[in-house]
Amino acid sequence: MKRLLLLAAAVAAFTAQAQSFPGSKPITIVVPFSAGGPTDRVARDLAEALRKPLGGATVVVDNAAGAGGSIGANKVAKAAPDGHTLLLHHIGMATMPTLVRNLPFKVESDFEYLGMVNDVPMTLIGKPGLPANNYKELATWINENKAKVNLGNAGIGAASHLCGLMFQNALKIDMTTVPYKGTGPAMTDLLGGQIDLLCDQTTNTSGQIEAKKVKAYAVTTAKRLSTPALKDLPTLQESGLKGFEVTIWHGLYAPKGTPADVVAKLNTALKAALKDADFVKKQEGLGAVVVTDKRMESAEHKKFVADEIAKWSPVLKAAGVYAD
Repeated sequence: MKRLLLLAAAVAAFTAQAQSFPGSKPITIVVPFSAGGPTDRVARDLAEALRKPLGGATVVVDNAAGAGGSIGANKVAKAAPDGHTLLLHHIGMATMPTLVRNLPFKVESDFEYLGMVNDVPMTLIGKPGLPANNYKELATWINENKAKVNLGNAGIGAASHLCGLMFQNALKIDMTTVPYKGTGPAMTDLLGGQIDLLCDQTTNTSGQIEAKKVKAYAVTTAKRLSTPALKDLPTLQESGLKGFEVTIWHGLYAPKGTPADVVAKLNTALKAALKDADFVKKQEGLGAVVVTDKRMESAEHKKFVADEIAKWSPVLKAAGVYAD
């Protein structure tokens, strides 16, 4: 009887919590990369868009970078399952199971999937003083310098790392890769000329390209982009790398065990945020496409990530790279 009473009390507490959610407690969106990077930018725009559908709740961003995004993800996986600690992660959710040895959580079973946020193209950019002025000249320069070329990325498993891997594989040339704890510091070194190249999300590169602070060579999508700052850039496919296409996506997650009513409220709030005109405008200005399809739903989001894990696992195993 005592056990039944305790169980009933726990159920009542969870029900009351779900009904009052989010209450006065702030909601924290954990970004598993450094501040200033592309995922951080998406998170801060999303935080603003979520406030209204969550009844004016305070939504803040917490950067927890390192280990291919697994440190921040683990922080959320181990957080209290009350809906107040969320994770915004990109394609790294599909690559961590292969890339990170001894991953302290299971991507497919230790999170509640709240919905997809956007799809983000990537751009191949170079430091200001690079002698190549277009992709044809860049390809020649890379071929002449090979391992002397410094290709930056935001760390093993980051979007920029994946794009860099595919770029080297497509060219059949090994460059010197330089990992950072986030794309923010990688961009800083690119602007300062410490590295030569970076393949990064449009959410992080559009402003630099528009301001002509970097040299822009190509986009990673199958078709050219319509964004004003990027519309004149060729695709890598039309530049000669047939079949080259990399698009990065972002999704929102909560710890496993978050009450179903809270998950439903967060999913409803997310879908409202994705229709927020200001959020859509900001994302479009960065070259990102806000999700409007069935991947907004929790179940479809989870299915999509499972399919992405199956897609990337053999590619990464063949490359033989790991983030310990």
